[in-house]
Amino acid sequence: MKVLHISGARAWGGNEQQMIDLIPQLSRLGAENIVFGVENSFLEEECKNNRINFVRAKKDRLNIFANYRYLKTLVQEIKPDLIHLHTSNSLTVFIISNMLFKLNTKSVFSKKGMGSKSSFFSKFKYNYSGLNSIICVSKNVENEFSKILTLKNKSKIIVIHDCVSLEILNSKSNLNLREKFSIDENDVIVGNIANHTKAKDLETFINTVDYIINSLKQKNIRFIQIGQFSDLTVELMLKVKEKKLEEYLFFTDKIKNANVLNNQFDVFLMTSEREGGPTSILEAMLIGVPVVTTNVGVLPEIIVDGENGFMSSVKDYKDLAVKLTLLISKQSLQNKFIEINKLKIANEFNSTVIANETYLAYQKIIKG
Repeated sequence: MKVLHISGARAWGGNEQQMIDLIPQLSRLGAENIVFGVENSFLEEECKNNRINFVRAKKDRLNIFANYRYLKTLVQEIKPDLIHLHTSNSLTVFIISNMLFKLNTKSVFSKKGMGSKSSFFSKFKYNYSGLNSIICVSKNVENEFSKILTLKNKSKIIVIHDCVSLEILNSKSNLNLREKFSIDENDVIVGNIANHTKAKDLETFINTVDYIINSLKQKNIRFIQIGQFSDLTVELMLKVKEKKLEEYLFFTDKIKNANVLNNQFDVFLMTSEREGGPTSILEAMLIGVPVVTTNVGVLPEIIVDGENGFMSSVKDYKDLAVKLTLLISKQSLQNKFIEINKLKIANEFNSTVIANETYLAYQKIIKG
């Protein structure tokens, strides 16, 4: 089996980490994998580090006419059994190339999350008849995505969850967060790993911190938010300053291999308003960090509120704050959450298990 993976990603996020974790496992199952992506991207760098065959797109981005023609050339040269489309712009390139040059190759598109709205063109391409299958990363994504799909394309959906690599259990970082931010050894560290995007709703994260520190008067907690800065960052930092939280909440910007820093958190707090997975919280669970989160992505399929984690409604910062302080105050509850989730993620969401599911899905698509 030969698979051509296509991604237009330049930055690094959970979707790209998924590719790097999954492709080596697919190779072990007998798949030959080639990645077609943007030159000088983080994905290209990580593919090289992991000895994954990477083909550079023309120019400096994926969605240009030169790449519509180049994709036809690649298909002729590589002769893939399947094209796996990992980003929205890769789907665009595939559709236009297929319409112009008749690629005659089976295809699957991975839908990792849902935006706040869908344009006319988005609806058109997601319902493209030339797609053979659609992989949704969670039932939440399947339910939301189905609302804009035709009956025919709804029938093409399969749910395959994100994976986590068990290798992170043996990884360590030279960065000591407690030392970096001068956090007292008796203070609790609550962490979050998320790039500064609207979907991550870091405003609710700040509101939760504010309620804990200034309303509940819990002064022995420090919050560390790790993620790539964006045009939203300045406003977020101003909000932190306005609420006088500078000594309690720290932003780090992007840190390479940030997932290995999970073992320095006492609790993982996620406040996203939209998610597909996310990988970050699955990694925290595997490493052994109890979680408090909004009810998004795959989490309703994993967490029973109060049994192996705490979940709140989107934007409900007061409920998040109350549940977080309760969790911090009860070591027995933390231990219970950790024990259940470490086992669940290791058994059901590790990269070997998800690669097997993906490989079987590939076989079914190829066989038609």
